[in-house]
Amino acid sequence: MKKSMPALPDTFPQPENSGRPDILIVAGEHSGDELAAKVIRDLLRDNPGLKIAAFGGNDMRRAGAQLLFDMTTFSAVGLIEVVSNLSFYSALFKKMLAWIRTHRPRTVCFVDFPGMNLRLAKAMKKEGLSRKGGGDIAVYHYVSPQIWAWKAHRRFEMEKVLDSLGVLFPFELKCYEDTQLDVHFVGDPFAAPDHRLPVKYDANGPVLLLPGSRPKPVARIFPVLLESWKRFRATHPDKKAVVLHPGEPVLGILRELMAADPKAAEGIELVPVDDVENDAQAASAVLMSSGTMSRTCSLAGIPGAILYLANALTWAVGRLLVGDKVRYLGMANILLDRDVYPEYLQKDATPEKLAARLCECFDNPAILAKMQKDCAELHALLHPRENALNAARWLARSLEK
Repeated sequence: MKKSMPALPDTFPQPENSGRPDILIVAGEHSGDELAAKVIRDLLRDNPGLKIAAFGGNDMRRAGAQLLFDMTTFSAVGLIEVVSNLSFYSALFKKMLAWIRTHRPRTVCFVDFPGMNLRLAKAMKKEGLSRKGGGDIAVYHYVSPQIWAWKAHRRFEMEKVLDSLGVLFPFELKCYEDTQLDVHFVGDPFAAPDHRLPVKYDANGPVLLLPGSRPKPVARIFPVLLESWKRFRATHPDKKAVVLHPGEPVLGILRELMAADPKAAEGIELVPVDDVENDAQAASAVLMSSGTMSRTCSLAGIPGAILYLANALTWAVGRLLVGDKVRYLGMANILLDRDVYPEYLQKDATPEKLAARLCECFDNPAILAKMQKDCAELHALLHPRENALNAARWLARSLEK
């Protein structure tokens, strides 16, 4: 199931409508693309004449940005995945920097994906393109790296190359108190009252099976979800399931694995994420990999569990670096410091345990009551006060100087 990286064009497109772009947004994966799309819609609502370009995905394109290159179909996570594709990422890095050098957007906003994005920010400073390097390009970063878990020293590197940082979670402000970096809590847009989540709780809805959006993790996680589903359905034969997916190449992997075990695939429907953009997917329970969707499901009040399966070396290195600093992987669990979702990690992520958890979600009313309480607490925690600086207003400030 090895997937090759896409071919890079000789050059990326020229800016639309000629002239200097107002904002370039760089998001290296689906979660960042979704977050940035919300910011773009808000920006263009208040400033319809802005010229926004993006290295990202289709969410940003639909929001109104000029998509220069789709970054979301190949993003890698983990040591082994990144190292095995170093030549691709090196070439991509050089071409992105060349585009910035040539077209000089007024602001570059990096979204998450710090492994590449902070390197680009450093290169911009070194070449004298950014304000921190003596140039005139503002460099903003949206979504803090998880410095509270590992690589805490990054905050001092960020202080040197960024003009401002917008964080999603209020506790992250304290992580930068010993720096001079301009840091703002701009709130989690998924928790905003006007944001329509792509999923919603419905006691009569199907079970969500969410293996992620990156091909290699999906290839590891989905077989476990399939076996878990088969065991659960043995006692709940009338239940249906939905797998939300981002399209190819993930769709091909899902189909291949389902074809290999037709019995496990019974009752499962594959639904593109794009199909739930205007009509939220109902769900009665969820089994999911850790990531942005786990936060989304918690904000929708859908009970379930998190599983995580990494390459063995990636997991060992990660545990060595993180140690005991973080008790959880799921963001809802981290934010409330309790088991909003039970986490089944590595060898603990067995079909037996996951199927049993699904059964509990339907057979124990206390689980749903607790989920609803946790959901309300998360919304209150993650939504900024009225008239506070949100992500769009924060980014718009970069254009004022």
